[in-house]
Amino acid sequence: MDLDKTFKKLKRYYEISEVGPLTRRYFVMNAFDGALTMLGIVIGAHFAGILDPLPIISAAVSGSIAMGASGISGAYMTEKAERTRKIKELERAMLTDMRNGIQYKSYRFATIFVALIDGVSPALAAMIVVSPFFLVYASIINVELAFMLCIAITLLLLLLLGLYLAKISDENLIKYGLQM
Repeated sequence: MDLDKTFKKLKRYYEISEVGPLTRRYFVMNAFDGALTMLGIVIGAHFAGILDPLPIISAAVSGSIAMGASGISGAYMTEKAERTRKIKELERAMLTDMRNGIQYKSYRFATIFVALIDGVSPALAAMIVVSPFFLVYASIINVELAFMLCIAITLLLLLLLGLYLAKISDENLIKYGLQM
């Protein structure tokens, strides 16, 4: 099967499963959580006087992996249960087994897609926030600058999430951007 065909099939599953609004919500909520969680780790390290970037990077990577694994597994199990319930309702209403149908395949796609968004978004946001400490580790910048950059990156990331929500809702960009 060629890549174009696969992409078209996945796009069709995406549309049938109506997964767009759910994944948008999960993406924003979990990216927000990931960014603020990492900012909390960075601020805690700063107040504790930790000048070595390695413990901060270690905590960030470990926390990101944990958030990612938690998001993927929790969303997968929850979404699988909800989608299974919907398929069973359809099967009862239509008096047929739907396991080979497009609806079933699109629900399976949705379960995996939602789980990936739920897990990847907080981990990615967290690693973006803590990225200046990789520059400290490489002796490119100092810890104080990394701390300030983490705050700036977090604020920028939250602003971008707010702008994304404004675009989705067709609302005022500045209002949504600042509310985040």
